[in-house]
Formats: sequence, C-alpha cells, structure tokens
Amino acid sequence: MPDTHNKANSGAETGAARCIALVGPYLSGKTTLLESILARTGAVTRQGKVSDGNTVGDASPEARSHGMSVEVNVATTDFMGDSYTFVDCPGSIEFLHEARNVIPAVDLAVVVAEADEKKLPALQLILKELEDLGIPRLIFLNKIDRAEGNIRDVLAWLQPASSQPIVLRQLPIWENDIVTGFIDLALERAFVYREHAESKVIEMNDAAKAEEIDARFSMLEKLADYDDELMEQLLSDIEPPRDKVFDDLTTELRESLIVPLLTGSAEHGNGILRLMKALRHEAPFVAQTAERLGLAAGSGAVAQVMKTFHTTHGGKLSVARILRGTLSDGDTVYGAKDEDERIGGLFTLKGQEASKTANANAGDTVGLGRLEGIATGETISTDKGVGQLVSVAPPAPVLGKAIGARERKDEVKLTSAIHKIIDEDPSLSLEHYQESGEMVLFGQGEMHLRVAQERLTGKFAIDVETRAPRVGYKETIRKSIVQRGRHKKQSGGHGQFGDVVLEIRPLPRGAGFEFTDSITGGVVPKQYIPSVESGVRDYLSSGPLGFPVVDIAVNLSDGSYHTVDSSDMAFRTAGRIGISEGLPQCTPVLLEPIMQVEIAVPSEATSKVNTIVSQRRGQILGFDARPGWNGWDVVQAQMPEAEMRDLIVELRSATAGVGSYVYRFDHLAELTGKLAEQVIENHGQEAA
Repeated sequence: MPDTHNKANSGAETGAARCIALVGPYLSGKTTLLESILARTGAVTRQGKVSDGNTVGDASPEARSHGMSVEVNVATTDFMGDSYTFVDCPGSIEFLHEARNVIPAVDLAVVVAEADEKKLPALQLILKELEDLGIPRLIFLNKIDRAEGNIRDVLAWLQPASSQPIVLRQLPIWENDIVTGFIDLALERAFVYREHAESKVIEMNDAAKAEEIDARFSMLEKLADYDDELMEQLLSDIEPPRDKVFDDLTTELRESLIVPLLTGSAEHGNGILRLMKALRHEAPFVAQTAERLGLAAGSGAVAQVMKTFHTTHGGKLSVARILRGTLSDGDTVYGAKDEDERIGGLFTLKGQEASKTANANAGDTVGLGRLEGIATGETISTDKGVGQLVSVAPPAPVLGKAIGARERKDEVKLTSAIHKIIDEDPSLSLEHYQESGEMVLFGQGEMHLRVAQERLTGKFAIDVETRAPRVGYKETIRKSIVQRGRHKKQSGGHGQFGDVVLEIRPLPRGAGFEFTDSITGGVVPKQYIPSVESGVRDYLSSGPLGFPVVDIAVNLSDGSYHTVDSSDMAFRTAGRIGISEGLPQCTPVLLEPIMQVEIAVPSEATSKVNTIVSQRRGQILGFDARPGWNGWDVVQAQMPEAEMRDLIVELRSATAGVGSYVYRFDHLAELTGKLAEQVIENHGQEAA
C-alpha cells in the first residue's frame, strides 16, 4: 500500500484563474455543456442550442454547417468570484489534434461521455491522450436523462477505457424509469433536478439511503488505495470525517490517481452547478500545472500558445495560457527561435467575441494579437532562452487531395491562404510534387479536408477544385537491347550531327538509373558524353507507357561525330532518339508503389480490417496487441498506393470512427493484366 501522502486543502483556494478543457467523443455534448456552464454562471442570458445555431461555441460557418465542432472554442466566465476559461475541443478523431495542443497547458480536463458502449473506443482514445500527459481529469456522464440501466453497469464497462480507477461521485435517483436527481456520495445528500435551475436538496428514503451507504463505501475503498490512514479507518469501521474525504478526492484527482465520475444533463442544465463546485474545490491551479510542465521559478512571464486564428479583420490571434508572470499589451516576447515579437493587442475571449484588456496574469487564458512569427504549440516568454515546455508532433496524414485554384489569378493567393490554415491547424500539411506537377493538401480524413476547403472558399474567397492525387506509377524494362541513335540535319550553314550506340539493360528493383560509357578511340568526344546522358534522362521522365522510367542501366558503347556539325545539342538529341527507339523493344512493364502500413484498431474490429486490406489487394504481414493500449491491435500490412486513396473512410466506418494508420513507401512492384491496361489507358486520356 502506498505511503500516506499530504492531502490538499479541499476548500476553494485564493489563486489564479483556472483553465479547463472539455474533451470527449463526437456528439457527446461538449459544446452544449459549455453553453450550459455559461448560462449557469451568467456569462450568457439564455442557453443556446447547437441545433438552433446560436451557441457561443461552434460559431464558425463550417461548424454551423456541419453541426459539429471543427476547431477549439474558448470562453471565459466567473463563478463564485473565480475566473474560469473553458476550451471546448472537437470530439471527432479527424480534429483530435486541436485538443493535443490545448491539453498540456490546462489545469484539468472534463471528459464528456454518455452511457453508450459504442463510443467506448473513442473515449479510450481521449483518456489515453490525457493519461500519457499526466493531465488531471474527471468524467461528466452527460445525457443522464436518457441513460438506461444501473449506474454500476455503466461504471463497469467504462472502466476498461481508463488505466486509473473511475470513482463514482454521484448516484442517480430513478423514479418510474426516469432520472430525477442524484445523491452526492461525498456530501451524503440527495438532490432533485430542476430545469435550468439549481438542484434542490431532498430527504433520502430508506432504500436510497441503503444504496448510498453501499456506493459511498465503494468510493472510499478506492480512495483508501492511496491513503493508509483512510484504509485503517475503513477496516476499523470508523466513519472518516467529511473534510478528509474531500481532501482525498482533491489530492488524488490532482495527482491523476483517480478519475471521478459526475452525472448530469447539459441540455437541461442538470448537474452543472455541482460540476462547477467540484472544479472550484478540486481542480489544480496554474502553479501545479506549471510544475507539471517543468517550468522553473523565475520573474519573466511565460505562456503556452494553444491555438492560432487568422481573423478577417484583426489579423493573427494567438490563444495562450499564461503560466507565470504578467503579460501586457505591447510587451515583447520570444518564442522557439528566440526572435522578438511584440504583442499587438490582448483580449479575453468568449467564443468569437474578443474584448480588449490591458494585461493578464498567471492562470489567465487570453488572445494575443499579431504574433506573426509564433506558431501553435510554442512556449513564449518575456525572457530569452526559456525553452519549449511542450512538444506536440503533428499526426501522420491519412488522406490527401490534389488542390488548385479554378482561376489562374488566384494561384499565389491560394498558396498563402493554405499556409494560414496550416498555421491554424498543424495537422494539415502541403506537399508539392514536381513529377506530377501537383500540390497536395494532406489531412486527417474526409471531413477534415472538406472543412479546410470550405475555409479557403468562405474565409479567403478562393474558388478551389480538388481531386484524388495521382498515384506514383513508374515503369521499367524486362530485357536488354543495343540501339543506335542517330541525329543528322542539314539546313544551310552548319548542320547537326550526333551518332550513338546505347546498350540498355534492366537493373534490380530499387537500383534507380545508371549511365556509363565504354568509348574508345574518341569515336564520341568526351565533351559530348554528358550531353548523351542528358538526352537519355530527358526521355526517362515519360517512357513508352507514359510514366517515369526506373531501374535501368544505359551504357554508351560506340558512335561517331562530325568535326563541324557535331555539338552538345546534336548528341543530346541522338541520345534521346536512341533511348526512345530502344525502350519500347525492351518489354516495358508498369510498376506500382507498395506501401508499408501499420493500422491501429480496437481488437473487435481486427478481423474486419484484415478483410478490408485483403479486398484492396493488400498483404497481411501479421498483427499484435498495441503496446500500452488495452483491447487494441496493430495490423501490419503492405498495400498498393492506389488502394489507399479512401482507405481511411472505410477503416473509420469499420471501427466506430477511431481506426487510424501510418504508412511509408516500401517498394515498387510489377502491375500487369487488366489493372495495368486501365491505368495506362486512363493516363493516356489525362495526357491527351
């Protein structure tokens, strides 16, 4: 049993403002919870609804259009004299990276869940992120008015999603199959819900009291696992003082030893006040958050940038949590590159409303204007050399779309706009492919890229078009040949003359291109040999089948020249003629890229994923338990690049929206038969 640790004061402390992240699976009700909190604390006069499009959160056109969070929403409010900033994070896995940049700097995460076993993998995904970072967390079991069955059953299937014990804090009161209130197991009081009003204390009947005693003892047993004194009291049938129970709840929450579970209904405003009181008494303060991040004591101000917005009229806005000191409008700060940036405006935030303020203190979460050189995820300070407290690598892309402006005049504007949306959302990335001439925008899924396109159109007024990017097909040869290439032209004055003999042969897969010469007797002067190679390379960019040629060797073995008419250009042309006439006789064959793929999925979906891979001409190499993940597997496979274009869509459909993968190029493999014929035909039509 662990040694008894010092217990934190369970009462509210006088200190800095709190920052709380609202996280949870898609459609669990996070934005509604934010709205309910703002209504309960008086920050808004009337609670809006997501369905009505009038909430403080999800106010962007893209969020309103799709009825879902597509970026973080920030709102600050006051409760019982203390300041709280809530950061509502998207629940979809496609926008999960938004939360990754937020949660390191928050004091606590409220995990919004519901009694729906189908969402357990998504809940585990979120809890694992929090566990890995050591973020204190509690679960708010939302939509309790729609829940069915015993709360103990819900707790039983929730527990596998968390590596730390989930501790039931409230016991729902059922009447005629309807949840009418709850029993607070720490306070030992019963409350009845009232619509959008404070719950009312009621007397417990004998049955409810017996159930409360049993549930409370279970809660105390879990707390006692980390407190010797409490364990001794329970073994001796001594009722622990209520203050001690709250001290244990506070300390063990702050040390991420337990995950308390509270219940309520955000839509009806039920359980909100009790949640706020739990946050007020038990959530850590910024000093503990700074300590968790490894921030040493010092005099200068330090802040962590959680999110970047490029506003239409106000320019760049960096949302930052101040971890130490005070920041004021006009202060000079330094980021990862230790280059100076001047704060051009300091704002408190409530959704898309920004109110100017002169300064902000440790604990506050504010918007900082015009920090052009500062990126999302950076640590900034008024002193140089503080270093970066957080390192959040962007996730590997899973879907790409070739993107371009419909009108040529918008091409430069498009590139600039894409860089701005990547600044806002680092899980997007842009690649330029010289071979295909394409610009490809990569992201985390179909909706992710759709929202990015909508922002380019709506926010930046650029009409864009997208399509599936071209697959990186190549071609090679199967047999060797010797081919002469001769270029002779007479058009008055000096003519053009170049004559070469090329030995063409295949190379092993992955060897690339090799050019040599075995010229003797100066039949091709040395100064012209590089020109012959250039001519050969000119043709290899598009071979007999229309694709770049790889894995061949060309040796210049013979030739002739004219003392007057030969030139670099003549031999370059002769080299191109020789290779273009020779390759079609070498039995050209199409090559397709094969990718090494590592797919992470819940174990119950592994067989489905194996089927998906096989149907897409993939080869299963094996699968194993995912290290550190209870009930997850990692499937290793090789798949053709052509079959991966929409793989993520089918994968997410088969895994309740949580499957993902990473991939890398592995090798080129021959593609023959009808598939190859179709690829060549389609390529020819595109080139026509």
